[in-house]
Amino acid sequence: MTERFEILVVGAGPCGIAVGAAAAKAGVSCALFDRGCITNSLVNYPYYMTFFSTARMLEIGDVPFTIPESKPTRREALAYYRFVASHWKMDVRQYESVEEISGGEGRFTVRTRKADGTGATYEAGAVVMATGGFHRPNYLDVPGEDLPKVHHYYHEPYPYFDQDVLVVGAGNSAVESALEMFRNGARVTLVHFLDTIDRGVKPWVVPDITNRVENGEIPVYWKHRVARIEPGTVVLVDVESGAETEIPNDFVVAMTGWRADHAPLRALGVEIDEETGIPAHDPTTMQTNVPGLYIAGVIAAGHNANKIFIENGREHGGLIVEHRRAATGRAG
Repeated sequence: MTERFEILVVGAGPCGIAVGAAAAKAGVSCALFDRGCITNSLVNYPYYMTFFSTARMLEIGDVPFTIPESKPTRREALAYYRFVASHWKMDVRQYESVEEISGGEGRFTVRTRKADGTGATYEAGAVVMATGGFHRPNYLDVPGEDLPKVHHYYHEPYPYFDQDVLVVGAGNSAVESALEMFRNGARVTLVHFLDTIDRGVKPWVVPDITNRVENGEIPVYWKHRVARIEPGTVVLVDVESGAETEIPNDFVVAMTGWRADHAPLRALGVEIDEETGIPAHDPTTMQTNVPGLYIAGVIAAGHNANKIFIENGREHGGLIVEHRRAATGRAG
């Protein structure tokens, strides 16, 4: 017999887990599917990252996040969300990618592919897309971006010791990776199309990067973009004058952000705002314009991933479950 769930969640990140926790509390059958492991996006964060939010703001499912310091590390968050999943005895299907969703409210059919290549089919009353905003990087779209020395992720500084590294961007990821590589022996240069670091950079990091820049320890090309990437150099272009500058380069670390995958939503008839990238949905229930199909977490933020974090995306689970209970006559 085909397994059936009242709610099937695509994505097992923190916000997907929040849906699972809300469903468990309400006694609603629910399963989470992820093409990777639980909180796969956090696994890909820099190894020694510290969250901007406090541990309390990252709590889900009424499970306390108790740590010695106020702001958790990546390692602590990974342990916490796995504990939440275990605490609520969630049905999490890791390494099982969702290949196709068809049908409609009350009768969705979901086809998946497991790690061993075998397929499976499930039924669901409702589907929640909690796939995050990290499907693909915002590419530079310049010649040479396909060279092996170009990376759109950053884990740790050690591979860059005694190397000329260009960091693209001036947000949290760019600034923190630049500082860490600088302190571990890399010759780091920043390039940004604006004339200052982003406003969202963590306040305790701002003085550090400001001092490094003012002291000339981390050179910055403000109001510049990458024009092209060569095996041993990078060519930058002034966004105002068009003048080009060529600098020595061994690695390019492009911290230019990521984008969500809207293809599954579009295939099901969800309207996507072309300018903002925000899927059509009711923010009070998180239901899209397709009945029975919901979104949770950063995918609801469209192109502005900084609009929704775990601390506000975690609330989506409760909204979704309560709406499903009302829709199926189980509210109260």
